[in-house]
Order: sequence, then structure tokens, then C-alpha cells
Amino acid sequence: MEQVFETERVAKNRLKAWRTAKPGADFLLNIVAEEIADRLAVVERTFDVAAELHGVTGVVAKAALETGKVGTMRRVESDAAFAAAGETVAVAPLEWPGLEDQSLNLVLSPLAAHLTNDTPGYFIQARRALKPDGLFLAAIAGSGTLAELRDCLLAAEAEIYGGVSPRVIPFADVRDVGGLLQRAGFALPVVDQENYTVRYDTLFDLMADLRAMGMANPLSDRSRKPVSRAFFLRAAELYAERYSDPDGRIRATFSIIYVSGWAPHESQQKPLKPGSAKARLADALNTEEFKLKR
Repeated sequence: MEQVFETERVAKNRLKAWRTAKPGADFLLNIVAEEIADRLAVVERTFDVAAELHGVTGVVAKAALETGKVGTMRRVESDAAFAAAGETVAVAPLEWPGLEDQSLNLVLSPLAAHLTNDTPGYFIQARRALKPDGLFLAAIAGSGTLAELRDCLLAAEAEIYGGVSPRVIPFADVRDVGGLLQRAGFALPVVDQENYTVRYDTLFDLMADLRAMGMANPLSDRSRKPVSRAFFLRAAELYAERYSDPDGRIRATFSIIYVSGWAPHESQQKPLKPGSAKARLADALNTEEFKLKR
């Protein structure tokens, strides 16, 4: 399996961000918490035992509990330091959260799965941890995230150094995530994507927020060569030229893929067999049916 990320560096980045918390830098996690809670609130059932996987602040776990849909909530983190005062968290690596088979009714994964080297395996672990008819809800940074930053860093590096190296992590496409859900054995998978645009004064303000989110570059094949201040100044100039609003502030896109899938259960709705429909779609649409040539 290809090691896209240095797992130790991912853990260190997230822990450092937690310990040096910058006010307001958790805005994306707060947005995700509200969105996941809204989606959970409309599910017409309750979940006795739930787990939040590597949610950093625990805000998603808290929002889920406040819906009244969850009985007991467990938190899994890569370090005990993520626990709030008087709280206990289970400690396990991000890649392998150490969940017992069929031990949970609900698994929440907020903004963690995109940093796994074995994302298919991560999904399979979540599905196996669920009891039949248990629910998996996840928020995953998807393609389009930080596209502006990627463009300007690559352009500046090519211009100044005559070559490029990876400086922004790759993000999954929404269709690929849907395929991984099915591959992991989830039933009734639903995947959609929301784009959030955040504005900053400069590229340097954006990068400060990314570090405060624990999103410093963790790529295994990142360049270890130091770059000059001229590189970042040129990248900032390009950013301002290409992605600024009339007031001079720059835009940064965060694309979040929201995922839901159920552990299979005999009570769940099954798709109809081809040809078993009692009414023709063409009749419902008041149109003529054309048979495809074979």
C-alpha cells in the first residue's frame, strides 16, 4: 500500500494545533458538527452507543448528543491529550481506530478520513464496528479543497525553481468516495458535497489558519528543501491576482463530502429487480419510450 501520508506527522500536526489552539481556526469543524447534527436529527431512530473518530475538539460528538438521538458517546483520539477536563478518550491511531466488531450503533468520522493511507480499509473498519442497521456518518475534505492555494504554490515554484513538488495534499473525488462506501459493504449509501468559501486578507493568513487546523503538509514525498521568502511572496502575488475580490481579500475553497451508509440488515429497503415495476416511467412522464439497440 502506498504511503501517501506520514502518519506520525499527521498525528503531530493535529496535536500541535490542539495544544496551541488559535481562536476561530476550528470554524470548519464547527460547520461540520452542525451539518452532521442536522442530518442525524432527521433520522427516525435512536442510537444506543456511538463513537466519534478523531474529532479533535469533540464538538461533533457534543452536537450529536444534543440531538437527543444518541445514548452513549465514545471518543477515539490519537493522544489522550485531546480529552477535555474530566473526560476519558480511547487512544488509537487514525488509520486503525481499534473498534470492536458489531459494538456500535453509530460511527462519526469528522474531517479525518482524508488523511488515511488506506481509506478503503478505514471504511471497512467502520462498517464492521457497526451492529446490523447501524449508521456511519462522515465528513471528508474533497476535491476542490484549497484548489486556489495549490494553483498558486505550483505556479510560483515552477517560475522560481523550474520544477514543482507536492505542497497541498490530494483530496478524493465525490464519486470515488461513493464507490469506496459500496466497496466497504455499506447499504443505502448517500454521498453529497458542499463547498464553503472563506475569505482572507492574504495567503499568509490562510496558511496560518491551515497550520492552526493541523493541516501542515504531511505528504511522504514532500520536498525537504527549504524555500526562500521570495517563493511565498510570489505565491501571494499570484493568489491576489487570480483569486481576489474587488475589496482585495482572497478566496479559499473548502469542499466537504458528506457521507452516510448503513450496516446491512434484512429490514432495509431493497432495490427492485429489473422489469418488476408496476408502472412505466414513460407513462408517468407522458413521453414515448424508445428501446435501445442491443
